[in-house]
Amino acid sequence: MLGVIVNTITIIGGGIIGLIINKGIPERLNKTIMDGIALVVMYIGISGALKGDNPLYVVICISIGAFIGELIDFDKLLNKFGEYMDKKFSKNKVDEDDGKELSKGFVSASLLFCVGAMAVVGAIQSGLNGDHSTLLAKSVLDGVSSIFFAASMGLGVILSSIAVFIYEGIIALGAGALSSILSDSVVTYMTCVGSLLIFALGLNMLKICNIKVANLLPSMFIPIILGIFNII
Repeated sequence: MLGVIVNTITIIGGGIIGLIINKGIPERLNKTIMDGIALVVMYIGISGALKGDNPLYVVICISIGAFIGELIDFDKLLNKFGEYMDKKFSKNKVDEDDGKELSKGFVSASLLFCVGAMAVVGAIQSGLNGDHSTLLAKSVLDGVSSIFFAASMGLGVILSSIAVFIYEGIIALGAGALSSILSDSVVTYMTCVGSLLIFALGLNMLKICNIKVANLLPSMFIPIILGIFNII
């Protein structure tokens, strides 16, 4: 669990730095920074998505994952938590916009830090054999990202550390059950599907569309099922 804890702390630390920096950044510059980050997020998504060599597997994963995600409605659950935090930080109408930004920052940052093979594989390595190298590398990336995210989106980015801790912690604790089925092919398609979700997050950040990325999260784990049945 050490890797999970370090990852959580770096997000909190980066977020605090971002909040401090934010005080001296004009709103116009803030928006430009956020747009730039969105483009980088999309670039990361495209780079990872190209690792898969069979689009049919990706279609299957996204379709099944979307069906499961809509049944459970992860998007609603995340936004409910965001709304709860809104009530805590928006005590009057003047603070209402800040509350909305808090919710937006929490959801966007949680998805960015949780979606991706590094979070899953890193947590498994950390929980199974104490190899924290992947999560430590991810911690550096997340820490830097959280600085700019928090500077643009506020306190919600720091709160995303809660989601990261729970998500990676559960995977780390269940590492023994997953280790034997994570073949190279399974990891490749987890990366591919996860990267597509990251790209979708970038589109949302630029307000090009409004994809319920959280409801697509189960898609990342469908390659594991396909691997169990030797389909991939």
